[in-house]
Amino acid sequence: MRCESCGDEDASVHLTQLLNGEMKKLHLCKDCASKHGVNVDDPVSLADLFLKAEPSGSAPPRAGAKEEPRCPHCHMRMSDFRKSSRLGCPACYESFSAELAPLILGLHKSQAHAGKMPEGIRLTRDVRERSDRLSARLKAAIADEQFEEAARLRDELKQARDDSGEDA
Repeated sequence: MRCESCGDEDASVHLTQLLNGEMKKLHLCKDCASKHGVNVDDPVSLADLFLKAEPSGSAPPRAGAKEEPRCPHCHMRMSDFRKSSRLGCPACYESFSAELAPLILGLHKSQAHAGKMPEGIRLTRDVRERSDRLSARLKAAIADEQFEEAARLRDELKQARDDSGEDA
């Protein structure tokens, strides 16, 4: 692919930008990218941006500085993550949870993994969870001898099951 600016060199820098909900891609050679203000010699990773850390080419720790904590399982350091934007193992999530929490929240807008699933499956899961919650509340109301509340919950549970096509 040729550089979109000069058309002479092969594009080696590929930029993607989201503007007004529309994705724009730009493919440039190293020289044109430098002319447009892209630092191609010392790129910054997403982790550096979100963690507000120094770029991956930053100076080594000072002499006498405290040893950087490591993952007890794979021995990865947070500085290794900043360089590669990849964790070494599942235990790293717990080892670096304080540092990763703001990064995850910034990227996913939530601390809990929601995942992707087809709409029909998600609706079925939501109905099942609602039925489970109603059943638990119904049992508690019966145990507490709150029979009016139990009758209301029974009717609500029946309606939820009827709406979903689930057998009672």
